[in-house]
Amino acid sequence: MSLVAEYAVQMKCHSCAEKIKASLKDVEGITGFEVSYEKGTVLVESSLPSSVIQQKLESNGNTAVLKGYGGKLVKNRDRGDNVTTAAVAMLGYPVGFSKNMVKGVVRFVQADEDVCIIDGTIDGLTPGCHGLHIHECGDISQGCDSVGDHFDISGGCHGGPHDGPGKRHTGDLGNIKADEAGRAVFRLEDDLVKVWDIIGRSIVVTSNPDDYGKGVSEQSLIDGSSGERLACGIISRSAGLFQNAKQICACDGVTIWDERNRPLAGPGRRQPQSSL
Repeated sequence: MSLVAEYAVQMKCHSCAEKIKASLKDVEGITGFEVSYEKGTVLVESSLPSSVIQQKLESNGNTAVLKGYGGKLVKNRDRGDNVTTAAVAMLGYPVGFSKNMVKGVVRFVQADEDVCIIDGTIDGLTPGCHGLHIHECGDISQGCDSVGDHFDISGGCHGGPHDGPGKRHTGDLGNIKADEAGRAVFRLEDDLVKVWDIIGRSIVVTSNPDDYGKGVSEQSLIDGSSGERLACGIISRSAGLFQNAKQICACDGVTIWDERNRPLAGPGRRQPQSSL
């Protein structure tokens, strides 16, 4: 399923805009795009992970920042109101928690009433498959030990992402695969997860593959024998399409361009980039 992502892109001249158009043209997985030099924005309709699109946008030396993802609000048929359709979780220091320098970002976009897109990039993993799960609590005061069990509103035991209601936990997202450099780039589609149900909960990546509850041990029916919780982050509301007008952080004057390479909090945000 394709979604629209909105990027702020530093374009110094009209030729930069033309180079960006060339970098996006005929890319498999990109179904459309719009580049505005005047606004400094690029809209991309795609089924690719957002980090892959960002690499394309920056391939000519431009700096790109994801501003919004997924588009308009969705009418929730159960609650009968308009609710946020986008969320994000930061795994690792200083916002989340991490062991062994595992860190990354996971985004959630409610594409429609039935499908949630889970899009992420996680670094510092060992090569191979790792379990990815939503947990019931947004409490990382004791690291990943305080986030509770797998989030579930379907009344099921542990299962795989393709199992139906009652045959999996709602938060059972399956496995992501890290490459030889330890990076996992992924884009999943899930028909049980709803963004409005997971705000304030946590996302966790584990040391071992998830066996989807098909193993022989008792632990398989609890967490898929997926091992140690390596990193976690609290799932928070984020901007949807055209909902983020931010250019400069009001609290400290850091621009969106500098913010990406600086700590989210603390004195390091205000230091010149060359001193970091």
